[in-house]
Amino acid sequence: MDQATCAKDISMSYENICFEREHDLAVVTLNRPNRRNALSLELMLELLDCLEHIGKDKELRAVILAAAGKVFSSGHDLTEMVGKDINEYRRTFDVCCDLMAKIQFIPQPVIAEVQGVATAAGCQLVATCDLAIAAEEASFATPGVRIGLFCTTPMVALSRAIGRKRALGMLLTGDMIPAATAAEWGLVNKVVPAVSLREETRALARRIAQASPVTLAIGKQAYYTQIDLDQPKAYAYAKEIMTMNSLAADAQEGISAFLQKRPACWAGK
Repeated sequence: MDQATCAKDISMSYENICFEREHDLAVVTLNRPNRRNALSLELMLELLDCLEHIGKDKELRAVILAAAGKVFSSGHDLTEMVGKDINEYRRTFDVCCDLMAKIQFIPQPVIAEVQGVATAAGCQLVATCDLAIAAEEASFATPGVRIGLFCTTPMVALSRAIGRKRALGMLLTGDMIPAATAAEWGLVNKVVPAVSLREETRALARRIAQASPVTLAIGKQAYYTQIDLDQPKAYAYAKEIMTMNSLAADAQEGISAFLQKRPACWAGK
């Protein structure tokens, strides 16, 4: 299906994305297939708004970020990148950076479901998500160098996902890498046949959703806080977080349930 069917919830309906609930999962779909799901300013603002609502919804345990059509995302909408002034360009990249930060800030894990090509800021989007599953046909590139606009903001997420030499190789050549290479390099977690992509992504999301939501939120925030600290500072931070986590009702319930060999009953606190 080329065009996604949008949610009926008026408070969460948009022009460029779709929002759907699947029990305790949120599914957000980029829905500009006729524009290769280019990240227009309007689309990014809608995605920011949607993620803001999701982050506040305690009933939602995980987020799947998918795309309609054959392309996951071709990056920024280049029709918006010609003949603008400095403030308009700054606005675009400010919103883009805010979007990437929001993905990692909300308490729920975000899983990219990559069915096709992800280039430039589209590749950045995949690299930014907490986890990613790709179809065998998916491919990835940061080709801005070929049109005179170096993929500088995508570089931030990409280099943190795959390392310096591999990231620079992609950034300096603009060459496409296949899904299997993306998995080998750590840009995606797993590659599956296209017919299994939806099922595999949801299986991962449901597996994650079995955990305590408060524990997931604590762990996600802690991961992104410690990852760029040096080791002594990372341990100093982590031990304090783990100490506080130990006091949480869900931690005490989870430990007790494990010792008593029974399922845990999460209170979300």
